[in-house]
Amino acid sequence: MDAIDVNILKLLKENSRISASEISSKINLSIPAVSDRLKKLDASGVIEKYTIIISNKKMNKNITVIMFISLKNPNFTDKFVEFIQNENEIIECHYLTGDFDYALKIVTEDTETLEKILNEIKLIKGVLRTKTIVTLSTIKNNYSIPPDEI
Repeated sequence: MDAIDVNILKLLKENSRISASEISSKINLSIPAVSDRLKKLDASGVIEKYTIIISNKKMNKNITVIMFISLKNPNFTDKFVEFIQNENEIIECHYLTGDFDYALKIVTEDTETLEKILNEIKLIKGVLRTKTIVTLSTIKNNYSIPPDEI
């Protein structure tokens, strides 16, 4: 990957709908050359997918929570992961080292829906303890590393 690929990625990161023609004019490279580079970036897995970012606020998702979870032992992992995969308001799940096994990012409408989700999680067989932190505001929210860090 070279500086041209990095520039293409920067443009795509700002607008995943940008056309090869627009990229071509912004980086002074022919449209076929841009298309070839896009195909290579796709095929190599550098670009995982083209997507959109939906506004939580516009979708009436006003509460963001980080929840830490410890399981009694690894035997309970499958049931826990199955629940997490099927719960749409849990938008991230990270396996951790340290005092807790997992960290979840939960985005939901209000305290009533949050309470329901938290209670469901606490009822999952094998959940030993939880710690829930409500975020007041989001200072930084990037969805991938900056292209020049690649």
